[in-house]
Amino acid sequence: MSTSIFTFDLLPVAAAALGLAALYYAPTGWRRLQLSRAKHPSLAGHSRMAVRLARLMPTQRFDEQRFFDADDASTEIVDRRRASFGALSATLKRRHARSIATTQAMKPSLPDLQFTSTYRVPPPFSPLVQKELPLGPVMTAAEGHWLTDADGERFIDLAGSYGVNLFGYDFYRDCIAEGAKRVDKLGPVLGVYHPLVEENTRRILGHARMDQLSFHMSGTEAVMQAVRLARYHTGRTHLVRFCGAYHGWWDEAQPGPGNPLPAERTYTLRDMHERSLQVLRTRRDIACVLVNPLQALHPNKPAPGDGSLVDSSRRASYDRAAYAAWLKQLREVCTERNIALIFDEVFMGFRLGAGGAQDYFGVRADLVTYGKTLGGGLPVGVVCGRAAWMKRYREERPADICFARGTFNTHPYVMGAMSVFLDALETPERQRQLADQDEQQDARRARLNAALEAEGLPVRAANMSSIWTLYYTQPSRYNWMLQFFLREQGLALSWVGTGRMIFSLDFSEADFDEVLRRVVAASRAMRDGGWWSTGPEMDSNKAIKRRLLMETLGLRG
Repeated sequence: MSTSIFTFDLLPVAAAALGLAALYYAPTGWRRLQLSRAKHPSLAGHSRMAVRLARLMPTQRFDEQRFFDADDASTEIVDRRRASFGALSATLKRRHARSIATTQAMKPSLPDLQFTSTYRVPPPFSPLVQKELPLGPVMTAAEGHWLTDADGERFIDLAGSYGVNLFGYDFYRDCIAEGAKRVDKLGPVLGVYHPLVEENTRRILGHARMDQLSFHMSGTEAVMQAVRLARYHTGRTHLVRFCGAYHGWWDEAQPGPGNPLPAERTYTLRDMHERSLQVLRTRRDIACVLVNPLQALHPNKPAPGDGSLVDSSRRASYDRAAYAAWLKQLREVCTERNIALIFDEVFMGFRLGAGGAQDYFGVRADLVTYGKTLGGGLPVGVVCGRAAWMKRYREERPADICFARGTFNTHPYVMGAMSVFLDALETPERQRQLADQDEQQDARRARLNAALEAEGLPVRAANMSSIWTLYYTQPSRYNWMLQFFLREQGLALSWVGTGRMIFSLDFSEADFDEVLRRVVAASRAMRDGGWWSTGPEMDSNKAIKRRLLMETLGLRG
């Protein structure tokens, strides 16, 4: 009887407890579902799973036979590829012998070189490429947009110093030389402020239309500080970034493979998607949203390196109006929820115009980071923001601070070069050049695409202003080979290959005609070498990905 009564008495209590638990956990479960649906459905949107799979993925390396027939091409095509590869290898080794030798001498002591040479192409192809197509990124001279290597060979530079080179290398050489003169009496004294700091600060804030700024030593460091300030002022923990965007190499801005720690306080959401806005409207732990304007060229796709060109699914396109509309929606939600909207303009800042992405898209951010070209050829990072976001301490709580300092912040020589850069940026001539570049670059891209199409070559270019990328219109496992034919034609790319070409604004129409001629010639050599031919069973991206999965699982070598 006692047991029965005891059980009977507990039933309503248990039911009530379960009901309360359901009420408590239901919103949490719904928020988790919302977050999961807002993340990009690929592994790029699910960093924890991506890291686990990356650690389990076995090493796959093709032997020499498999290297040339990874797509089951015919014997005739394989023979053409072998001949093309051998001739290309001999040309590069002969023409750039000293540069290659110097690079190889550096490589054992420089992990950067080891990494970039290994991951320049998809890993299964890498060993033979490193052996037979070694590149020598050793340059001894620059002039305008031309580079000269250790062998005296000249290249048209399409790497752009990762975005620094906006106006041509001669311009930055002058910035550094003239800037050094402006601060020569003080020299390399650190921990004090040269008078140019006040002038530079005033001018940058005028362009950014912000209240305050802080100087840093790199773009990565500037983004780290912007996020730290957002967390400090909101009291929240998490940052939102969008799938594929790059914000430096620090832990929480680069979740997934490449980061040894899980990014516990980072949400990687879909760019230009209503579900992402819904997450921002409903969660209470989001301190800031990071936006890299360059992502407008590759929404929801990772950095377009040739090492990831496993098939021809890479695409690029740019719709300025659509991206501006998206940024306006972000602005509204961030204002409504007191979330800091951060424009990461380290790469694109001042390349889109003196007012940067804020003016270009017509959207005001709370914090903006700059770098690259602003330093006049020297390293720099800058955070600009509204005063309420920039303050690093609380008057009423003296121990509650947001600390940030750096030995080389406001280095006098950086301030000098920056001053010269700002002088040029503010001239009517440079203003017109920046205002006209979209129309000019779009027209050049159209000319290149027309020339490629006229010859039946499966390559196309897309661009966002002066930043370009190449993509491919027919299935192939060998698109990454094009970067080596471009090298043979005297075009210098960054280590990521054809995924990114950066034009400085000192290219005349005749200069671009020469680039066009060389791109078409390289593409023609690629076609004639059989690299865009394929076996009948591998004539779709879907079939190529199916084969890749089999190879990864060890079901086919």
